[in-house]
Amino acid sequence: MTTTVSRQHGFLSTNGLHLHYVSQGRGPLMLFLHGFPEFWYSWRHQLDAFSDRYTCVALDLRGYNDSDKPTGINAYRLEVLVEDVRGAIAALGYDQAVLVGHDWGGAIAWAFAYAHPELLQSLIVMNSPHPAKFSEGLRTPQQLWRSWYIGAFQLPLLPELLLQAGDYWLIEQMFRGMAIDKTAFSDADLRAYKTAAAKPGALTAMVNYYRALMLGDQRRTAGEILNIPTLLIWGEEDAALGKDLTFGTEAYVRHLRLRYIPQCSHWVQQEQPHQVNALIDEWLR
Repeated sequence: MTTTVSRQHGFLSTNGLHLHYVSQGRGPLMLFLHGFPEFWYSWRHQLDAFSDRYTCVALDLRGYNDSDKPTGINAYRLEVLVEDVRGAIAALGYDQAVLVGHDWGGAIAWAFAYAHPELLQSLIVMNSPHPAKFSEGLRTPQQLWRSWYIGAFQLPLLPELLLQAGDYWLIEQMFRGMAIDKTAFSDADLRAYKTAAAKPGALTAMVNYYRALMLGDQRRTAGEILNIPTLLIWGEEDAALGKDLTFGTEAYVRHLRLRYIPQCSHWVQQEQPHQVNALIDEWLR
């Protein structure tokens, strides 16, 4: 019989702000970074799966759920988000981590691996392309069409108003509407995401991640070869990020394992948690 280790909520100080996190288990650090429009909860299945041998910590990224929500677009630049992660690892009392990221969390994880490779044991990314591949993709009509929302999110106020309209109907559509397996998201799951998005300042902070993209990334390391052992997991039916964004990733990552999950949407670790967990387990062992 498997015993589930209880979860604990806490706050840590990093980069001048407080981030909320949920931890579960004991052992080496496995740090999880969620995407948009999620929060720590998107890793619930992985916290349960790996807490028998890791200290699993799922952050609420800055601006999300119970974490601090600094104002201004500059507060959400990628290099700032990377330093949040560096400080979080130190605040948790570790000098290395297995870093796991999905969507925006994946983008931060890629950037972190280039900025601080000495702090990583390995890197696991889900449905978030290598930055060089994403830059290439944005020069194609197909990916530009898929990424139309990035442009829409540059508008002031309107994105926030649309996201909260009709009891956050758009957020529900992002999850259950995009999912191939609609049963992957219960009504309680959707309510959790809506409640997190409804917290004061959260919607603007969430959209500011996209607005900050227009400011650029000052580090410009996307073309360098990454030496961190990397597992890239991809739900093949991602409506926002095409599978073709993974092709050729091995040119930028020396130790890469790429695994596809068919009949699965962008929300890969929630829609197919057993498959994702099995791939992670195989990779870690």
